[in-house]
Amino acid sequence: MISIVRIVALAFFFFSGVAKAVSVKGLVSDGEGKPLPYASVLVVGTNKGAIANSQGRYELNLSPGKYTLLCQYVGYAQQKSSVTVQQDDIEVNFILQRQELVMPDVVLTKGEDPAYEIIRSTIAKQTENLDRTREYSCQVYSKGQFRLRSYPKKFMGEKVDFEDGDTSQQKIIYLSETVSRFSIAEPSKRKVEVVSSKVSGSSDGFGLAVPDQYSLYRNNVMISTRINPRGFVSPLASSALSFYRYKLLGTFYENGKAISRIQVTPRRKMEPLFSGEITIVEDDWQLYSVDLSLTKESQIELLDTLKLVQLYQQDKRGDWLVYSQVLYPAAKKFGFDGYGSFVNVYTDYNTRPQWAKKFFDRTLLRYTDSSNKRDAAYWESMRPVPLLVDEQRDYFQKDSLEQVRKDPRYLDSLNKVRNKFTLSKLILLGQPLYAKADITSLSLSPVFQQFNFNPAEGWVLQPELTWRRDLDTTGSRRSLFGSVALRYGFSNKRFNPRASFSYNFGSKLSRSLSLSFGRQVLQFNGQSPIDERNNTITCLFFEDNIIKTYQSSFVRAGFNTGIGSGLSFNAAIQYASRAPLDNTTDFTLKDRPNKFYSPNYPTEIVAANITPHQVLLITTGLRWQPGARYVELPQRTINIGGKSPVFSLQLTKSIKGVAGSDGSFAKWRFDMTDQINLKLKGLFRYRVGWGGFINDKQVQLPDYTHFNGNNWQFGTGDLNSFQLLPMYQLSNTEPFYWLAHAEYNLKGFITNKIPGIKKLNLYLLTGLNTCYRNSDRRYFEWFVGVDNLFKLFRVDHIFSYQPGRPMQSTIRLGVTGSLIR
Repeated sequence: MISIVRIVALAFFFFSGVAKAVSVKGLVSDGEGKPLPYASVLVVGTNKGAIANSQGRYELNLSPGKYTLLCQYVGYAQQKSSVTVQQDDIEVNFILQRQELVMPDVVLTKGEDPAYEIIRSTIAKQTENLDRTREYSCQVYSKGQFRLRSYPKKFMGEKVDFEDGDTSQQKIIYLSETVSRFSIAEPSKRKVEVVSSKVSGSSDGFGLAVPDQYSLYRNNVMISTRINPRGFVSPLASSALSFYRYKLLGTFYENGKAISRIQVTPRRKMEPLFSGEITIVEDDWQLYSVDLSLTKESQIELLDTLKLVQLYQQDKRGDWLVYSQVLYPAAKKFGFDGYGSFVNVYTDYNTRPQWAKKFFDRTLLRYTDSSNKRDAAYWESMRPVPLLVDEQRDYFQKDSLEQVRKDPRYLDSLNKVRNKFTLSKLILLGQPLYAKADITSLSLSPVFQQFNFNPAEGWVLQPELTWRRDLDTTGSRRSLFGSVALRYGFSNKRFNPRASFSYNFGSKLSRSLSLSFGRQVLQFNGQSPIDERNNTITCLFFEDNIIKTYQSSFVRAGFNTGIGSGLSFNAAIQYASRAPLDNTTDFTLKDRPNKFYSPNYPTEIVAANITPHQVLLITTGLRWQPGARYVELPQRTINIGGKSPVFSLQLTKSIKGVAGSDGSFAKWRFDMTDQINLKLKGLFRYRVGWGGFINDKQVQLPDYTHFNGNNWQFGTGDLNSFQLLPMYQLSNTEPFYWLAHAEYNLKGFITNKIPGIKKLNLYLLTGLNTCYRNSDRRYFEWFVGVDNLFKLFRVDHIFSYQPGRPMQSTIRLGVTGSLIR
């Protein structure tokens, strides 16, 4: 009798043999033997498939049986191969030939290329084509990698060291993979659930999950606001014929369907337009493939080129859906020459989903608890794009190096290198002084921030030490932060030390507790709108002290918390003993006749400096953005904002009679800010606010309502200041005021059509700033200007008006808005 053990053993080997997946792999190349990167290999009659890697290598895991493989690549004739999978791995290579294009017999209309009629027919079905994917879900495999061809030995005076032990010029600097479930319900509902994620060299990291399909059926293709906030006109947009020229390259036939390849060319340079080729299935009037490029002539920023390649597959209902999408970015900046590829493979489509109630919540992107803990066997079974040899090496080396880096001895030796004294760190970047195991750091502020000058204190030295300690190493936000600043004025001989500490926590939503105390020098406008370095320049070279300050000995405690649904709350209590600071020196590097420093208080509204006083303040605030979306990680949730305006409310109340507190007032402020992307027509931003004093029985100058004016000779370019208004001219204790700031930046609209200017990629802009405190105290200014000068600057011509005063105008240079937002 056969023993039970032998029966079990035989059954185990039998069933394990049946279930064993066999590797089917090979090379996809053209007729000349050149590999075809990211070609697709599908298993006919199933939802299985693979994408070749950038060297044309693919791999499928199939159970024993008979299959038909279908290989496709943009611009090449598809090829089928029948295979029988048994117990051993097999190799199936594909050699694809260029599509044999034929020119159909067509009747030219007014000498027009036949491509135009195909484009018109496809545009006519724009709504229908969009409806096909208005609601769907699918599984998405994403792999992103970015490499360097070369890089400089030094950057900003510091040695470029990737701390990977590899000094070669060509290297992978980013590699990640994710598998996610992508669900969408137009126009605005999206949800990404990441099932698995892997980042080279970061076992606790979470890879990029950007499964969005860039649909050419939309009028505007928005890839990234950082690349171009206007988006790009689709070659199949309703107005596309005004932007593009088309040429029929030929037609080929697959499964009885005529598929036309069309060349797409922009009518004008320096417009947000694609160039390349698209193929369209005639009669269906749907896309078959996309091979389009963007360059600097397409007005892209950050990158030099960006290529978009899509391949479509027909589902059982006859709809053509995106099967694979690859983005190829390339850029060369500051000596760094990089390029990459970001591939998405879409499978398991459900184009008739039945959503559960409240399936689409405020979480846009969710990483499951174990998403970054998958083992190598899992990735081998799930990966439709085989890893390159150097990608395998990158995973191995960086994952091994990560383990080494967890050794405290290695971290200590590495930190000794990082903390090495250099002039560039000391002067420009800040000098690291101590680090321990990558969770504790201590650093000194850069020298250029430490030295300033003003006539009240003279030369000022203010070194600041900052300390940080992460309390967890698993991606949570628990951390401690501390800083100590030691400020000394060499003219008034006053020492002003202060310290601040904060504890950041929150299992899901962000929370923090803070405590600060000491003595500090503050501007009367509590928002500190004037940079001390700017004031140093105006004092030393123009004998003009634009900053007005006082001294405050204080203690302050605060609490901030996210609440969810786009809502956050903050509260603080502060006790301060304030004292005036008068000018103690008339030193300047360039003495100007009949000019002297103005007193160190706002002479526009008061005739004398403040007197010593105490104040106890309680401040509470709410911030709300309706429809805000969240990224949910296993240990925390991140608010990434939304498309709605942001509303904020702040209440401030002084308490009299506690520890000598003199103040007796209450005030409120309400703001609304938003920006509206007008796509091709630019970007509109605004901020409106209301506020006032509920009571003003006893209000000291620092507690007034202050508007951010600008006494500096350069523009600010933000939505919280006036360009020509003297800093304290409209400061008040009125029961009500309102203000508004608005800016319309055309982002290249109009200027990209002007010969001689369009290549400069300049942006026209216009806007206004206004405020009202009563019928006699109003202010209005309007400006026009040019942005994106040398990618860094903007120039504005500003006009201002106040009742009873002559109109003023001036021209000011400022930093481009994209750098301060």
